[in-house]
Amino acid sequence: MDTTGRPDGKRVVVTGATGNVGTSVVRALAGDPGIGSVLGLARRRPSLEIAGAEWDTVDLSRDDSEERLTGLLRGADAVVHLAWRFQPTHDPVITWRSNVLGSQRIFRAVERSEVPALVHASSVGAYSPGPKDEPGVNEEWPTHGWPDAAYCREKAYLERVLDTFELRHPQIRVVRMRPGFLFKETAAPEQRRIFAGRHVPGNLLRPDLLPFVPDLEGLRFQVLHTDDAAEAYRLAVLNDVRGPFNLAADPVIDARKLADLLDARVVRIPRALVRTALAGAWRAHAVPASPHLFDAVLRLPVLDSTRAHEVLRWQPTRTADQALNAFLRGVREGRGEDTAPLAGRKVG
Repeated sequence: MDTTGRPDGKRVVVTGATGNVGTSVVRALAGDPGIGSVLGLARRRPSLEIAGAEWDTVDLSRDDSEERLTGLLRGADAVVHLAWRFQPTHDPVITWRSNVLGSQRIFRAVERSEVPALVHASSVGAYSPGPKDEPGVNEEWPTHGWPDAAYCREKAYLERVLDTFELRHPQIRVVRMRPGFLFKETAAPEQRRIFAGRHVPGNLLRPDLLPFVPDLEGLRFQVLHTDDAAEAYRLAVLNDVRGPFNLAADPVIDARKLADLLDARVVRIPRALVRTALAGAWRAHAVPASPHLFDAVLRLPVLDSTRAHEVLRWQPTRTADQALNAFLRGVREGRGEDTAPLAGRKVG
């Protein structure tokens, strides 16, 4: 592994560096000549090797991690904070400790280590329910989330924490990324496990086994290839920008677009019927995705990414269709990467 770095470039620390977004961000940063070194932090050290990057371990959920974080961040020019825990959905106290309290430890370590820039992974899930029509909402839309869903509640809470952090530390450049759903081929096994469970065979996502797509009220959302999101993070590290940025690719995905991708037909189904079935499966621990997250997804607004185009000079290189197709290939083929979160496990 090459850890020599470039002596004149920026030193960047990335938390959550072994997950879907983290692996792409580390690669994007390590491949940039303006970046001197990249330190990827995760709970478990990966076997993955990326030229120009090195790894270390830290558990953000631990009360004693803040001192270690302060030492690891000292001398960094920027911190990209991506670490996030999606499960267990039946015990939100665990995710709160890791996601919210862990993020606050990162923010305090950034302050104590005098890091001049913090790039934080927020989400479309931080936004309050909003319109589904285009051109979408800009970054001024309220960020109160959907309070019944732990993921949205935690993302929205951290928006308020960062509001205070920015007021108290105006010398620190804070950027908040608010992307839609992020997909790439090698992250698909992890996402299948997170939302459908470990025992759902990936090869069930074959067109001949999915004869129809449910047309649910509110089923209209945006996706983005993870590598395109990573490019936005790279630009945010290297350029003197602040504030929030919406990130999404065209077209907006709905039931008809999904049906086209899966060569299936569209069938109108009452939302309450699907939610009842999902709630029963979740209570029985048959699936990890909660009905509260289902409620949130159907209320997410469509995003307007104009600010990212104009201020960051960012443009996605792949369409939403291409991002979804990458996800479907990854699920069916079980491909992953040499990290604990992205380990490929083909089921069925």
